[in-house]
Amino acid sequence: MTVHLHWFLPTGGDGRTLVDRHAYTDGGITRDRAVSGVRAPDIDYLTQIAKAAEQLGFEAVLTPTGTWCEDAWLTTVALAQHTERLKFLVAFRPGVISPVLAAQMASTYQRITRGRLLLNVVTGGDSAEQRRFGDHLDHDLRYARTSEFLSVVRGVWGGRPFDHEGEHFRIEGGLTALPPDPLPEIFFGGSSAAAGPVAAEHADVYLTWGEPPWQVKEKIDWIRGLAEERGRTVRFGVRLHTISRDSAREAWATADRLLSDLDAETVAAAQRVLGRSESVGQQRMLALHRGGSLGRDELEIAPNLWAGVGLVRGGAGTALVGSHAEVADRIEEYHDLGVEHFVLSGYPHLEEAYWFGEGVRPELAARGLLPDSVPSPLLGVPAANGRPASAPGGAPLLVAGGR
Repeated sequence: MTVHLHWFLPTGGDGRTLVDRHAYTDGGITRDRAVSGVRAPDIDYLTQIAKAAEQLGFEAVLTPTGTWCEDAWLTTVALAQHTERLKFLVAFRPGVISPVLAAQMASTYQRITRGRLLLNVVTGGDSAEQRRFGDHLDHDLRYARTSEFLSVVRGVWGGRPFDHEGEHFRIEGGLTALPPDPLPEIFFGGSSAAAGPVAAEHADVYLTWGEPPWQVKEKIDWIRGLAEERGRTVRFGVRLHTISRDSAREAWATADRLLSDLDAETVAAAQRVLGRSESVGQQRMLALHRGGSLGRDELEIAPNLWAGVGLVRGGAGTALVGSHAEVADRIEEYHDLGVEHFVLSGYPHLEEAYWFGEGVRPELAARGLLPDSVPSPLLGVPAANGRPASAPGGAPLLVAGGR
């Protein structure tokens, strides 16, 4: 089992800080506050990231879904025209689209991109956001609907008219004119009791956020057991941020700089909003830093695993921090537990892709963990304006000097 490396497309904006341009308030999130160093998610910048990911040997890029980011389907199909091999892990919510339409969109996408689609099914853990899209089901019913949704999608991909009558969908003769070739792999995550059976029944890859290795192992054992009961095999992935540098000292200095932007009021406001989430996975993320109460010098919750991102960011809240060899050690540790897919990111995403691709990837290759067909990364890093800029050894100049 080799390691599959994926990167992230920040379609909600990017920058040199953890502070989001979407401010947390007691009423939720108010968009577009002024934050220095923020890069808009325009197509030119996202193209730079996608091209960098492809050149550096990442297999795919995850594109998020939700109120505060660009539509993942439209954005990635545009970026596919600027890349050749890169796959797109497109996140979408099954509660706001017909399963037959989703199956048709996936089929079209595969033909347009010549087979570069992966699907990330996001059931949704925030009822307030779900209601923005007209979805009023509660948490557990959303997972039941997701299971039904995926049954329809796979049925429609069978190439013959498909009928289904369930609690949430009634389909008569559903089909796509041409099924997708190849069938897109389905990535799915969820930490609740309602999520486990859905993953076991439908997921090709079960994706978890970056918890400490012993907690990830518990999840793997849980999902693997449920899948075996159904006669299925599920593979596993983990979603993490990374801060990798030529030395551990440099990496932790970068983490400290990211923390320096966060005042107590910003952290408290973020934690109030995130604490209202129904997502069990989000609550597990918050528990890693005790809802923001853990001291800043105590945020390394496992070797090289830092919980600082989750102080103000929802979703994946941990980062691998350390030298290139140390980050490779931690990836190898997760891999030994059964994790095959690593969906990674960092702030900013363009520069951090190069730090990882030119620093950690050679370490993983030397250990025999990467497929032989993965291309070698190119030296140098494009700055945000597209002009090459590199330091000795390919270190990105934009990052090395701090803010």
